[in-house]
Amino acid sequence: MSFSEARARVVHEVSNARQLPPVEFVALPSALNRVLAEDLRADRDFPALDRSVRDGFAVTAAEHPRTLRVAGEVRAGGVYEGVLPPDAAIEIMTGAPMPHGAEAVVMVEHVTRRDNVIDVPAAAAGQFISRRGEEARQGQVLIQTGQPLYFGSVAVLAAAGRTMVPVYRQPRVAILATGDELVPVEATPLPHQIRNSNAHALAAQVLRAGGVPEILDIAHDTLEHTAALIERGLQADLLLLSGGVSAGKYDVVEPALAAHGAHFFFDRVAIQPGQPLVFGRARGTFFFGLPGNPNSTLVTFEMFARAALELLGGRSDVALPWLTAELAEPFQHKPGLTRFLPARVTEGRLHPVRSKGSGDLPALARANAWMMVDAARAQWAAGDHMPVILL
Repeated sequence: MSFSEARARVVHEVSNARQLPPVEFVALPSALNRVLAEDLRADRDFPALDRSVRDGFAVTAAEHPRTLRVAGEVRAGGVYEGVLPPDAAIEIMTGAPMPHGAEAVVMVEHVTRRDNVIDVPAAAAGQFISRRGEEARQGQVLIQTGQPLYFGSVAVLAAAGRTMVPVYRQPRVAILATGDELVPVEATPLPHQIRNSNAHALAAQVLRAGGVPEILDIAHDTLEHTAALIERGLQADLLLLSGGVSAGKYDVVEPALAAHGAHFFFDRVAIQPGQPLVFGRARGTFFFGLPGNPNSTLVTFEMFARAALELLGGRSDVALPWLTAELAEPFQHKPGLTRFLPARVTEGRLHPVRSKGSGDLPALARANAWMMVDAARAQWAAGDHMPVILL
């Protein structure tokens, strides 16, 4: 199964089966990175009145230069009482409401002032004025249901007067790392052992994607122990397993899942790293069996499992955030599989990070992106553009 086919299958299956999570209300500062559960509508026009977008003088429109007297001042947060006479100007600050009768703003830099008299150039009607409602009208949807809330969204929520924000409950994600070689991160490993880095890296990815991670005990390479921990993991909204999904003698994840009545949608994808990727559902819970090599685990979460998690969290759009970057040097790779390789993007220039393979964690620490390598192509020249996802 190709990369695009497998990803489309994930989105299709989860979209068709999901039920939107319960709604909860959080205080405005806590809304960051949550998913909005109700359309946010403007409680008034934005802006609420005509306002100046420059420091200068509010004047009537004219096709020729004039000399005008300064009849007053209005600042942001204030109001000019009265109507602007045609032979006068009102000094005005950025963000201040336009006086009645004023039709344009002349920037202070374009004015010559002598005491209370100014010489102004021609001024077109509407010049440097933000009109009432030009940003949004009262009742207009400002942020749609299902959108993640970023810092700009928090500003819009505050401007609309929302102190408590309706958001979807965050999905609970169980993380189960498998393998007799694994020990807890606080342990001192023997030469034949490794620390359980995958579970903690996945927990970080889950947090960033809007989930609540729960790291389960390490599963031994036995069917019974793995199946027992899977039973606990299936109580979550999503189960992520790391390791044990290849064709080796002690790769018991698929049989252990099958013992719980799992339905498998696929168990292999034409990508590297991450070829032996498992996706399915058991007892109503979706699961991913991610390959155990660290880069494979992280890549397959980001390219596949993240979409499932975001959908389960109520998001309406789970498209991958592809960017393009220009190769800083020639690059070649064996065709046949879609590859995701560690890279570094600096000022728009793409530098592949040399790696010893999918188990090379230090290479990932030097990277700030994954570059996607087309399965049908073998060579790229410096200056070619390639798709990347920033880490």
